[in-house]
Amino acid sequence: MLHTPRGGAGQGAATAESRLMSIGTALNLLRDEFPEVTISKIRFLESEGLVDPVRTPSGYRKFSPEDVERLAQVLRMQRDHYLPLKVIREHLVAVERGEAAVPSVPERRRSDNGDSAVSDGRTVALIGRAELLAAAQADESELTEWESYGLIAPVEGGGYPRETVEVAKLLAALGGLGIEPRHLRAMKGAADRQALLVDQLVGALRRHRNPKTRAAAEERTKELAGLTVELHAALVRTALGVRLP
Repeated sequence: MLHTPRGGAGQGAATAESRLMSIGTALNLLRDEFPEVTISKIRFLESEGLVDPVRTPSGYRKFSPEDVERLAQVLRMQRDHYLPLKVIREHLVAVERGEAAVPSVPERRRSDNGDSAVSDGRTVALIGRAELLAAAQADESELTEWESYGLIAPVEGGGYPRETVEVAKLLAALGGLGIEPRHLRAMKGAADRQALLVDQLVGALRRHRNPKTRAAAEERTKELAGLTVELHAALVRTALGVRLP
């Protein structure tokens, strides 16, 4: 649960205005639970109608504690239930009407052999911390720093998705060329937005009851992911004016 600022003892009930906070303060509160969240993500969720902060006469956003908690609910439902924003928006409206409850965090557990996790019925292959470090030829301090910037994160209960190995190898290689993790936060934010776009397009189909529909959605997801990666690479090459082999 988020802990939002409150008035001190003896100050009486806080006025509505005194409880409001800047987008930076809201971001810091959310990052305790969601280290990867960015100001751009908050603005995007606002543009999608998930939160409606008040505006000062000069145009600055001001968030209430309720706004911050609502953002946290949205981020949890994205992270834990893989829900598209349209579904989240409809669900929150139903919650406000008393017609539904905010879903709880799904069970996520290690398998008996310790190399997989189950979340929402999806099995994710895992590796341990030592195995990840060995595969990336990195040390503990490097991994800790990558995690601090949200570039790599373990699943609940421990372990890392096996796809993390490729990320770690690339981070180590870039680090060897002088690119630090703090330089890559924008790239991680862009990747999150690309993933969000793909999920909005096919997320509901991936959770469809029909196995054929789910299989087709997985193929479409792979196709979209591949195209977004190719587009990103092409945009970088164009911006630098170089041609890669």
